[in-house]
Amino acid sequence: MIAFARTCDDIAATPAKTLKVERLADYIRSLGAEDLRAVVRFLAGRPLGAHDERKLAIGGRILTTAARRLWHPSDEELSAAYRATGDLGDALARIVRAPQMSSLFAETLTPADFATILDELAAAPGKAAGRRRELVCERVFRACRDPREVAYVAKILLGELRIGLREGLIVDAVALAFGEDSSAVRRAAMAAGDLGAVALAAAEKRLESLAITYGKPLGFMLATPVAFGSSYREIAGGEWLVEDKYDGIRAQAHVRAGRARLFSRTMRDISRAFPELIDALARNSDVILDGEIVARRDGVVLPFRYLQARLGRIDPPLELRTDVPVAFVAFDLLAVGDRFVLDEPLGSRRRLLAEHVSNTPALEIAPWAALEAEAAPGAIATLFAAARARGNEGLMLKRTDSPYAPGRRGKWWLKLKRELGTLDCVVIAVEWGHGKRRNVLSDYTFAVRRSADDAELLPIGKAYSGLTDVEIAELTPWFLAHRTGTPGSHALPVEPTIVVEIAFDIIQKSKLHRSGFALRFPRIVRLRHDKTAADINTLADVEHLYREMLEREGVHI
Repeated sequence: MIAFARTCDDIAATPAKTLKVERLADYIRSLGAEDLRAVVRFLAGRPLGAHDERKLAIGGRILTTAARRLWHPSDEELSAAYRATGDLGDALARIVRAPQMSSLFAETLTPADFATILDELAAAPGKAAGRRRELVCERVFRACRDPREVAYVAKILLGELRIGLREGLIVDAVALAFGEDSSAVRRAAMAAGDLGAVALAAAEKRLESLAITYGKPLGFMLATPVAFGSSYREIAGGEWLVEDKYDGIRAQAHVRAGRARLFSRTMRDISRAFPELIDALARNSDVILDGEIVARRDGVVLPFRYLQARLGRIDPPLELRTDVPVAFVAFDLLAVGDRFVLDEPLGSRRRLLAEHVSNTPALEIAPWAALEAEAAPGAIATLFAAARARGNEGLMLKRTDSPYAPGRRGKWWLKLKRELGTLDCVVIAVEWGHGKRRNVLSDYTFAVRRSADDAELLPIGKAYSGLTDVEIAELTPWFLAHRTGTPGSHALPVEPTIVVEIAFDIIQKSKLHRSGFALRFPRIVRLRHDKTAADINTLADVEHLYREMLEREGVHI
């Protein structure tokens, strides 16, 4: 793992993508088969494999307990190390004493050794495994020969590598390392669903042996947001179709040999939560579909808050299924039979979708219309209003010649929705970012006032998008200089001074925040330098917006 740690540090310090790929390719080319599989999984953030639904159940407390037992740092030393780095793995590397040997490993901890331990940890049973996890982490730390090795072992255990390495760059590195075409490696990754297994196949010149595997979800294609009411320059040229943007949960359906499974955007199997959809899907031929699960009654899509009652439920009772009926709206086809169709244009995929999927009350093909770019502003306004009247969020604009690019957000697909409103809130806590933002405080927890006369601050959400890199970089030293408490492994409390305007889609009742509400998809519109914490919105403002939202939905309270 020493070589792995040094390579990760090198990649994190290298800004140029081409150099990242070259250096990673040199490293993975040097690995043996079992280490190669493990290393690529670690780099992709999937230490147990992309479709292994087991959990390591390793958190900061377990790691710090193991570190205390092994190196005996004081609480002040641990706290100072975390404040200086903002990353628990890097913090632990700073408090390492003299390396110690362990009888667990004869020489060094290899990636393959570590992968075996991770598999054993994931298999450990329930609550009784907590103590065992601490002991295993301690033994793994003891086997490390270098502080940076400790850092990356901890990062992998926590699932937070943070070296600015996207999956696309790993694919390119695998291709470069073994003389394969990037598109062939990417296709194999989509088929196998495990980048570690794909790297091994590339090394052994057997990529073509990796066929479509039904039951292993692919990455989802993403859309780029477009502001409602803009000039829509993004759609100039090309042919576009427009469809409703549904207010549900994105899902991928795999139908094979009369059996069906559903997967969420996090690759989790959610089949048992929606048995009526499984029954409807299973009547179709072998296909992989992309679509949205919506709550719908009498042909009308219900607001997302209705669907929430179904989320996380396994084998829902008939009463709940009757009260909140659901449907799967299919809007893309990824595979038919044993053939991937991702590289075929959207227009062709739509025709195949119509040929292979039959509409039923619980399953339908998303309606769509052609969009003339010249008439876009007026036509979009009309279509947007109609979509909102049908209970949907807004519109999706898609180029008819677009391929299906899993995991990528580009200009092929655009999403258009209008925020419910905005709230002025004050930042009360911050967290270190990920990837290229790992060294700045970019995740902000924000709050509203209890009332105009009561200055108590009530948390209502967290946002990490909307500000520019320059704004975030400028705010980071301010937040560090104005922290108000000792940070834990995540949030750093700060003085409630920075006011931000927050846009959002929906207000929901929530027990998660002391305000009693949560904002769905919050994002920062701008910094409000002209306002102080005394000027921010109050809980009454939130309640007013919530009532307005319900009234628009026809719910009277």
